[in-house]
Amino acid sequence: QVQLVESGGGLVPTGGSLTLSCVVSENIFNFKNMGWYRQSPGKLRELVAIMSVDGNINYGDSVKGRFTLSRDTVKNTLSLQMNNLTPEDTAIYLCSADPKFTVDFYWGHGTQVTVSS
Repeated sequence: QVQLVESGGGLVPTGGSLTLSCVVSENIFNFKNMGWYRQSPGKLRELVAIMSVDGNINYGDSVKGRFTLSRDTVKNTLSLQMNNLTPEDTAIYLCSADPKFTVDFYWGHGTQVTVSS
């Protein structure tokens, strides 16, 4: 069973920064995609950023230019650097992993990000 453990959430003021981390329990190259989504009350789950196994990255329109996705292939960690945060970024941020060789799809438990106005 794949495990995704997120950390790094918290409370920051508008304009602040946070870095989220997601540690996966397997070799990060076992997954065709890994990424971050976010969920706010009353809203649909939204893609934040996603990285393919070969390193291509796509960002959600609302975070382009402010968020940066990266990975550490030794530590099997996916990180999300978030800058210039606004209250609209307040959400639970969830790490995702899409394995290469099965139809399963994995989610972490999420980490709360709250941006105060």
